[in-house]
Amino acid sequence: MFEDDPPKPAAIDMERLSVDELKARIESLKSEIAACEAEIERKQAHKSAADDFFKS
Repeated sequence: MFEDDPPKPAAIDMERLSVDELKARIESLKSEIAACEAEIERKQAHKSAADDFFKS
């Protein structure tokens, strides 16, 4: 691993969470996934633009 890698979050004992807490966690994770997907799209678009620029 690299020194700059962020620490992994501690595992959550889902057995201790209520149904409402689990649903809230799912919504939070969906938001994080959406943010990651948006960042991937942004980076791919940036790379594609750079590739097109340097092909010319």
